[in-house]
Amino acid sequence: MDMDDDLDQVLTGVGPRLRALRRQRDTTLADLSAATGISVSTLSRLESGARRPNLELLLPLAKAHGVTLDELVGAPPTGDPRIHLRPVIRHGMTMVPLTRRAGGIQAYKLVIPAGGRRREPDPQTHEGYEWLYVLNGRLRLVLGEQDLVLSPGEAAEFDTRVPHWFGGAADTEPVEFLSLFGTQGERAHLRARPRTKQPPGRPDQLES
Repeated sequence: MDMDDDLDQVLTGVGPRLRALRRQRDTTLADLSAATGISVSTLSRLESGARRPNLELLLPLAKAHGVTLDELVGAPPTGDPRIHLRPVIRHGMTMVPLTRRAGGIQAYKLVIPAGGRRREPDPQTHEGYEWLYVLNGRLRLVLGEQDLVLSPGEAAEFDTRVPHWFGGAADTEPVEFLSLFGTQGERAHLRARPRTKQPPGRPDQLES
């Protein structure tokens, strides 16, 4: 494949990437047009692939979406040893993948903005096993019949076939946490427990 073929392949992928970025941010073509000065018709043709992108169009779009030009066009790595993490916004959360390989255990950093995720739990199930570790803020985890609140430094692990949901425990602060997910995996030693009243007596006198 020669250089012209490489360029055509990169430019062909710009349209779908522009549409995905705009939809992730719940931005309309009219909003994006107002922010960039590019007409709605031109933006629509760029997303559909009917208009060939150029720097004059891509630079303001990259600025409006808050990404680099390389991220916008999906340019291949050039030997730069730095890791360029590409966040994804889903269900009101920002997910930053920390692993690059396909299959196996996947690692993510997740950020729930203050008041950015709906408060009413909607537990879901799927195949796999997950381990969470809270970095900042307070994470509410609904797991089966349990309703837990995890603080910074606390962790939880669970089979994702159990109905589960997580969100911010307080609307006034964001939550940052790490997630390890895979169809199989070793269990962490630290498990979050429901906040229940401790029976009277010293801890070493309680039955296990």
